[in-house]
Amino acid sequence: MSPASSGKWLRGARRTMARLPSLRMGRVPDAPALSVRDPWPGDGDRGAKLIKGELEINGAIQVLRLGGWAAVDGSPDLRAGTHGFTWLRDLRALGTDAARLRARGLVSDWINNSPSDSIAHRPDVLGARITAWLAHYDFFAATADDAFRQRLMARLVSDARSLSAALPAEELDARALTALKGLVAAAVALREHTGFLARALRFLPQEITRQILPDGCHAERSPAAQLSALQDLTEIRALLQTSQTSPPPALANAIDRMAPALRLMRHGDGGLALFNGSKEESDALVNLVLNQAGRGGRSPPALNEGGFHRMQAGRSVLIVDCGAPPPPGVDRHAHAGTLSMELSVGRDRLIVNCGAFPAGSPQWRDASRATAAHSTMVLGDINSSELRPEGLGRRPVVVEAQRQEGAGAHWLDASHDGWRKPFNAIYRRRLYMAESGEDVRGEDLIESPDPQPFTLRFHLHPHVQASLQQDGATALLRLRSGSFWRLRADGARLTLEESIYLGGTEPRRSEQIVLTGFADGPQMVKWALSKVERAG
Repeated sequence: MSPASSGKWLRGARRTMARLPSLRMGRVPDAPALSVRDPWPGDGDRGAKLIKGELEINGAIQVLRLGGWAAVDGSPDLRAGTHGFTWLRDLRALGTDAARLRARGLVSDWINNSPSDSIAHRPDVLGARITAWLAHYDFFAATADDAFRQRLMARLVSDARSLSAALPAEELDARALTALKGLVAAAVALREHTGFLARALRFLPQEITRQILPDGCHAERSPAAQLSALQDLTEIRALLQTSQTSPPPALANAIDRMAPALRLMRHGDGGLALFNGSKEESDALVNLVLNQAGRGGRSPPALNEGGFHRMQAGRSVLIVDCGAPPPPGVDRHAHAGTLSMELSVGRDRLIVNCGAFPAGSPQWRDASRATAAHSTMVLGDINSSELRPEGLGRRPVVVEAQRQEGAGAHWLDASHDGWRKPFNAIYRRRLYMAESGEDVRGEDLIESPDPQPFTLRFHLHPHVQASLQQDGATALLRLRSGSFWRLRADGARLTLEESIYLGGTEPRRSEQIVLTGFADGPQMVKWALSKVERAG
């Protein structure tokens, strides 16, 4: 039996034993020994929809009615979010008696009709649910009758035993941190079960070492995963402080490194850049997470291990993905967007990637992960990384970037070999940002002995209004603030096409500038994006 198979068998055996009645019973407290706090804001509007039986998770909708847990369907991410109960904070944000009773009714109904869906009992979902139930205990359970509270506490003990037995989690990405957070929360609230904390602290340092790169970037190379992992780690630290337990040194060190890395991934509006499965998120939430982390200061210009570069001048911020895709095991949400870029001016997003729809259908998910959904080059209609349901197949192996700065200006020269196997080609992207931030230039080229058709795309944020100029090589772009920018290109045919934006709370129509290489022309496009004083 291989080590991986042996570990999986042992985890299964431990979980089976944890569910045996003789072990599941035992010491069940009347109430949590210590309060668990949920530090993150809910959305009262989403809470109002929950009253009506409509649960929204990352833009996808789940019908949620009493007695309907067996009917919960959709993508794995949607089902995990449904059974994880983090949406209780939306009912808490609504704050009405109806919201309180709705929360109590749904929790009670879930306990009475525990679904057979394996996702509902996955370690990260167990961890999310345990944390959510404990953090909202005062909201929905404190005033309930004794019978409900006893069933709730018994289920919490049972689920915590199952979670403890399932560690270390098979999931190698950020979900493992959510699982550990749940066990720490259980250890704080269920003080009689002393083994929970020891087991969580056994695995936490090694999980941090494996997931958090030396520069503070999360191994998934995703702003969304960066935010989520930092949330989980700050919650774990707060839980340990509540129980007067000294946190392991690796925890504080990781938080200190992750906060500046998260700052690098923010645009001028305070939200996140859209790489590898990310959405914008609100600037208020990102600010709150950074405040909880307690790390001030500016963002670094680059993450050497994570591979992200940030070029900032004047009011402009250019963020470029110059890193190799995340390795197998942490590439579940990885996109084929190597060397893609995003540009914001003040609080206006100008050039974007399309974003992500992880809770949507496989078709939506694949479309958002494709190279064509990113502001970068596509060669021969082939993705720079092969998309698979569980992650990536063929992918760039060598991704290089060299950067220079002088007198406030920035130069970046990057390349990747993602098309070496199908086309024996290297993609190179050179970028320049002037000291003012109002002059951004690029040169995108393919180094290959055999020319291939290529397309260079610049996806525009939905708030950007675009129009083609009469010369056919220029597009005029009007930002929401009223300022104008002009994009000129040489070496390709410029067109304006429809696109879609998945970075917000719901899909929105948008546009993209498409530069198509000529069949008999050079495999190189030069372009310039500059601010203009007026539309004329």
